[in-house]
Amino acid sequence: MKSRGVTVLLGAVITVLLSFGVLSAPVPYVVLGPGPTVNTLGKEADKEVIQISGTQTYQSAGQLRLTTVKVAPETKLLPAIAGWFSDEEAVVPRELIYPPDQTEQQVEQQNAEDFQASQTSAETAALTELGYPIQVTVSKVTPGGAAENVLKAGDVITSVDGKAVKTAPDLTDTIRTKPAGGTVTVGYTRGGQAAEASIKPKTVDGQQRIGVEIEQKQPHPFDLKFDLEDIGGPSAGLMFTLGIIDKLGADDLTGGKVIAGTGTIDDQGNVGPIGGIPQKLVGAKDAGAVAFLVPADNCKEAKDNAVDGLPLYKVGTLDEALNALNALKSGGAAPMC
Repeated sequence: MKSRGVTVLLGAVITVLLSFGVLSAPVPYVVLGPGPTVNTLGKEADKEVIQISGTQTYQSAGQLRLTTVKVAPETKLLPAIAGWFSDEEAVVPRELIYPPDQTEQQVEQQNAEDFQASQTSAETAALTELGYPIQVTVSKVTPGGAAENVLKAGDVITSVDGKAVKTAPDLTDTIRTKPAGGTVTVGYTRGGQAAEASIKPKTVDGQQRIGVEIEQKQPHPFDLKFDLEDIGGPSAGLMFTLGIIDKLGADDLTGGKVIAGTGTIDDQGNVGPIGGIPQKLVGAKDAGAVAFLVPADNCKEAKDNAVDGLPLYKVGTLDEALNALNALKSGGAAPMC
């Protein structure tokens, strides 16, 4: 009996150890959970998230919170099992977050670059909304190019054949679609004076070109920068944009409410879809949000994972986001998911 008892005891110990080893072994999945939210109108680590100097700014009675997703980069079996049964977490294949052809560091670097790009686009979209338009400016005229002796560095190109040029791609795309051998009428300003010139594009590497290097500028009489760390990806673009507009405009966009949201934004103010909507909704509710701005293309997923007491406003553009905020203040109607 003693021998049998020892055998049973050892077997039990070995079983426990094996079970512990299996449960603590890494699995090829990651767990996504609600991440921190950040008030773009407030401070993080005692620093303003959006820092503006050289002009008057305004304080808001409410909050505009960007939302994030927390990723557990190395997941063991036990947390993965818990995640599968959780209403707040999601378990997804690791390769969806960390592609096999990229290291974890490379993914983090790309996320950091996307985050920086989101800030640049947010600034562009916000300043355009506030009346500081993009200027497509000639930085260099190519020697021997079609525009030589016609355009000069510093000229601001405003149109091609009567079609407005609002961004750098507007110019290059329009020129490239013109048939070879023809001419184009380029509208521009020089020293504040408007002018037009006829230019015959040249074919270079199979494409029509007028022979200028251009850059986008957006002159404004103040300095603007962001100060926020430990967040990556492009999904903060919309909330950064709204934060800039709120701080520079006398009108309080929040109406004293805590409003959360997510979404990419481009220079033209188009709001794009993102990942992690279910986790972001939970994070927003936990942060006290009373409404959530959802990219239009994420609406179905948001509805399928709706959180009680958190209305979902559908936004596909910056203007639609501003309309939704106005509706929240006034009690009016706005498109919902």
